[in-house]
Amino acid sequence: MTFTDFEIAYLAEQRLGRLATLRPDGTLQNSPVGFRYNPATETIDIVGFRLAASHKFRNVAATGEVAFVVDDLYSTDPWRVRCLEIRGRAEAIEQPADSAYGTPEPIIRIRARRIISFGIDDPNRPPHELVPHNRTVSTAA
Repeated sequence: MTFTDFEIAYLAEQRLGRLATLRPDGTLQNSPVGFRYNPATETIDIVGFRLAASHKFRNVAATGEVAFVVDDLYSTDPWRVRCLEIRGRAEAIEQPADSAYGTPEPIIRIRARRIISFGIDDPNRPPHELVPHNRTVSTAA
């Protein structure tokens, strides 16, 4: 399994993430995006208005390198941040047959190579005692 149960539950609660893509000239682009976890493929599927015409879609098609972050501020008293970072490879798919959205609209599909989660698995632990969960995901699939 790529994601843990608590990571999947966290992703299901959230609607907005930030996608960083590598441009062909070596510079970076960061964009807010809508997303869904796709349990059939164990990936993150990203959609958007005119996605296939966007820079992020072209960047993914050209380089395939991405980082994706979902985060929120769970509490301000005490201050408690939760986040999930996914580093990996992505595909720009113009007509997916298996989108998490159930449509053939273009998507960017992220396959995790590295996952870093923080603060989403133990809501009762004091914030300053939280530790990140970092792991490399097997690419054998």
